[in-house]
Amino acid sequence: MLIAALFATALSLSGAQTPAATEAIRIPDQPELTAIIAARDTALFTTMFDLCDPAALADLVTEDLEFYHDRGGLTATRTTFVEGYAKGCEAAKAPDAYRSRRELVPGTMRVYAIPGVGAVEEGSHVFYERQGNGPEQLVGRARFSVLWRLEGDQWRLARAFSIDHAPASE
Repeated sequence: MLIAALFATALSLSGAQTPAATEAIRIPDQPELTAIIAARDTALFTTMFDLCDPAALADLVTEDLEFYHDRGGLTATRTTFVEGYAKGCEAAKAPDAYRSRRELVPGTMRVYAIPGVGAVEEGSHVFYERQGNGPEQLVGRARFSVLWRLEGDQWRLARAFSIDHAPASE
């Protein structure tokens, strides 16, 4: 009990929002929340890998986005993230360009409510690649943790950790 009281005091002193300050954001119950986040996950990765639509991607992420990648480092802000993505989309138009596809590993997605903010999604995914119209090959795997922030009635990617990238054979 003393630890909980000290933690609450530290939060209030740090300026962090307490549940009373964040009551306006209603986080759905777990089954509904999981369905919403699964749909957002699908929308994000369909947009990124299949559609090449920078405007749609911009609508899926927060202005203050922070994307941490264990190979690429930090990409901060919506503008920087979407600009880099748009350049990749242009490069993918070449006939012999590499094209990637992502699959969520079944049974690995977990969703945790964050009161007053949104939800954290964790999971594992695998990646496939093909050059031009060549055959698709499984090339890698990774884990991820994502903070989905509820902004009004929109769930947007606010923080992402893309980690543990490895070849598919490991």
